[in-house]
Amino acid sequence: MEHKLLSINSYHYRRGGAEVVFLEHNRLFGEIGWQVVPFAMHHPKNLPTEWESNFADEIEFGEKYSLWQKMVMASKVIYSFEARQKISRLIKIVQPDIAHAHNVYHHLSPSFFSVLKAQNIPTVMTLHDLKLACPAYKMLTYDGICERCKGGSIWNVVKHKCVKNSGVLSTVIMLETLVHRLLGCYSKGVDRFVVPSRFYLEKMVEWGWQRDQFTYIPNFVDVDHLLPSGEPGEAFVYFGRLGPEKGLSTFVRAVASANVKGWIVGTGPEEEMLRRLVNETEADVEFLGYRSGESLFNTIRDARAVVLPSEWYENAPMSIMEAYALERPVIGANIGGIPELIREGETGALFSSGNADDLAECMRRFSIMSKENILSMGKVGRIWMMQDFTTVRYRERILELYRDLGVNI
Repeated sequence: MEHKLLSINSYHYRRGGAEVVFLEHNRLFGEIGWQVVPFAMHHPKNLPTEWESNFADEIEFGEKYSLWQKMVMASKVIYSFEARQKISRLIKIVQPDIAHAHNVYHHLSPSFFSVLKAQNIPTVMTLHDLKLACPAYKMLTYDGICERCKGGSIWNVVKHKCVKNSGVLSTVIMLETLVHRLLGCYSKGVDRFVVPSRFYLEKMVEWGWQRDQFTYIPNFVDVDHLLPSGEPGEAFVYFGRLGPEKGLSTFVRAVASANVKGWIVGTGPEEEMLRRLVNETEADVEFLGYRSGESLFNTIRDARAVVLPSEWYENAPMSIMEAYALERPVIGANIGGIPELIREGETGALFSSGNADDLAECMRRFSIMSKENILSMGKVGRIWMMQDFTTVRYRERILELYRDLGVNI
């Protein structure tokens, strides 16, 4: 009997980490004979699919729209009747065994969860961020880590303009959160939440959610595709978005203090500021721009270690797993889910988040370490990935969850 998975995410292309997990999840289940039916919104970058005609209309907040269009979009952010209607039609066509959602807020909204519940379709949602607790999803504001909304004080998102420093956008998001909580869109509509880090699970429980609503299933890395080669080089590399939450000012200052070489791979709003900081500190930092695929992987292979200097509650960074798969150690900030993925002295090192001196000390230690020791740490990391974080292991864990929710597999 062919099983049917309704797989839901706002975007149907590789936009970020959540989309990578969503698309790889679809691929993994397609490989074992499941019919995977995606539901997303229309977007010019979407991957082709026969189900595209059922997608919701596009919402892109960075574009210029008329006042009327903005009002319509704001209403969809809060509660999308269109997504609800289209998924109702799709359910009738497909009759899925289970639905699995990823990032749906702002674009699709959680309006459709009650439809799935009414049809007795088991529903899972993977939490890629902290949106269900924090209206602005990062638990981060202008003065650092922020948990002011704990206990239901969601007006703080407006008070502190947590969404793009905009009072208007922050008000929309506050209203969105209020409506979703009053309706129980997530708490009543989702049967189980998947969390890729134990930190996120504990944080959600700390904020009032029931522990039995969550299942810890870590992310995965394709170790068969990411093959190591060559000896480690001299540079310490960061790759990812150049955003204020990523701690890249700390990275630049640490590179300057430790007198080592640093690479920054990626683009983002902090790039201009970071270039000025490099000039001011005379840090030996090279900006390599956006890289992906083998170009990115070769950069990691040429590095001495990967550095993750985050200053917000990271979930379960794929960058750590990719570094290990390529046999490179990781130096990570001791925050969020990062410590779960670093074995101190075995696969890398931890430092105090935001502390450039602490990071610089780690870099000095790694810079004088023999290449044999660096490579040994990388190999331990790769073995760890092959044991616990493979695509096959991920699929087994998800299948176990689906069975627990009543799917006859």
